[in-house]
Amino acid sequence: MTLTHLIPSLRASVPNPLGRDLWPEFTTTSVSDVTVAGVSLTRLAEWCGTPCVHTAAAVIPGTGGMPSATEVASVIVTRVTRVATAADGATDVWIDARLTDSAVAIAELRMIGRVSTACDAQTRIHSAGESAAPLAVDELVSDLRVGDLLAVPCRGAALLRHVDPDRRHLHDDDTASDAWTPAGCGR
Repeated sequence: MTLTHLIPSLRASVPNPLGRDLWPEFTTTSVSDVTVAGVSLTRLAEWCGTPCVHTAAAVIPGTGGMPSATEVASVIVTRVTRVATAADGATDVWIDARLTDSAVAIAELRMIGRVSTACDAQTRIHSAGESAAPLAVDELVSDLRVGDLLAVPCRGAALLRHVDPDRRHLHDDDTASDAWTPAGCGR
């Protein structure tokens, strides 16, 4: 647990720290954004819409941020589409991305695009397009609202066609390749 989790008002002046080994190379945080290799994830969502994916070299675990020459990591940016409070006090959040096909580091999920000084709450993230079990997040701001942006890292190359349920039908045939190829935002 970090100081920004214990004292949420600090989030207005100190960025939430991140698990460096789980995010792509050259990932930095500000109080309201995450930047990966010079690309603001908030701006990426503005340019490409959501869900969107940014992929860069992975970090070699335990090296303090040294990029891997062979491995990649991705960040999925998604938008909150619905929020509800459950009877058990947890917050249920529905998003426009499918997270079940990617090796997401759900504990690293964070809100971007605005600053919140609300305390953390237990949250259940419901992926789009599927009835899979929700993913539990112990520390996510309690004042999430429809339209908020969330960013979550994952190991490997997250493919947009796997993350965006509206694109999946475009590549469901047997000839589709899962090999990652560099391209534009796909919108």
